[in-house]
Amino acid sequence: MNKLTFFCRRLVRMDFGRMRKTTAFLQERSGKSRAWLLWDMLRCALKYNAGYMDYKIAEMYRLTDEQKKTVITRGLSNEIVRRMNDKAYWYLFDDKAVFNELFKEHIGRSWLKLSGDTAPEAFKAFLAENPDIIAKPLEGSSGVGIERFTADAWRGREEAFLSELRKKGIGILEERVIQHPRMMDMCATSVNTIRIATLLGDKKQGVVYAFLRIGVGKVMDNVDCGGMAARVDLDSGKLLTVGADKAGNTFRLHPVTGTPIIGFEVPYFQEAVQMCLEAAQKVPQMRYIAWDVAVTENGPLFIEGNSFPSHAVPQFAAHYPDGIGIMREFREFIDI
Repeated sequence: MNKLTFFCRRLVRMDFGRMRKTTAFLQERSGKSRAWLLWDMLRCALKYNAGYMDYKIAEMYRLTDEQKKTVITRGLSNEIVRRMNDKAYWYLFDDKAVFNELFKEHIGRSWLKLSGDTAPEAFKAFLAENPDIIAKPLEGSSGVGIERFTADAWRGREEAFLSELRKKGIGILEERVIQHPRMMDMCATSVNTIRIATLLGDKKQGVVYAFLRIGVGKVMDNVDCGGMAARVDLDSGKLLTVGADKAGNTFRLHPVTGTPIIGFEVPYFQEAVQMCLEAAQKVPQMRYIAWDVAVTENGPLFIEGNSFPSHAVPQFAAHYPDGIGIMREFREFIDI
């Protein structure tokens, strides 16, 4: 898809109200005029396939043209996914029950798929064994529709609870993961997952990037749910950067727990990397996967795999203070 075609398709689907709010936000943050920002956004859209959220997240208003060329924008990200991942195999990662079964040796928790055929007896047995659960839609992203429940929510009314879950569109129940105590120190309310992206490239295969996603008091650590992220050094497993959220706020200390972010060492990081590298070979038709990994006292386990990795988290401006984006990492694996 050429740049003009991509731009036209995005233009038709654009949420202009949200774009206006984003422009007002950037006007206040950058000190630049609305007219200048709109013109530069348009130029970046046509030249770099950048949407207005790309522009905001990467703070493209402060970048030179040479720096802008190094940003993986939505258009470039879409192109990479189309080249690397055969759509016929996306379902293996998009369907959470299929994913859990395919990678069951690294799931490490009980789970139950909910459907119209789920027997009430099986449902009750699962609840009896798992008094603390996470309920998810069978498909979806950005943490949408995910809830945590404890036994107080269903005790003595299991069949009514099953009906409520079905009405909410819940498709899978999972035993809640208890994360490593060090990860609890960072934020105890959410499982703080490592986003590890593997790429089976034409030049080489391996890990392109890793980020720790950090909750700020909610059940989810996802940045679309208000969480933040910090970049992980692939050699040491330590956090290299401040935490940053989608609004561009940055944190040297966790705002709730006070835990220092830069230098925080992720437990079992190399084991998590090795798990992802081995799993990446299981479906060779899917060459670019972002794995969400939880760390427990006994080691890493998969929360899910993403067939269409988000390009947002790896492009937060705070993670690239020199203005040079993540394009250079991708070019070690593939030609872009």
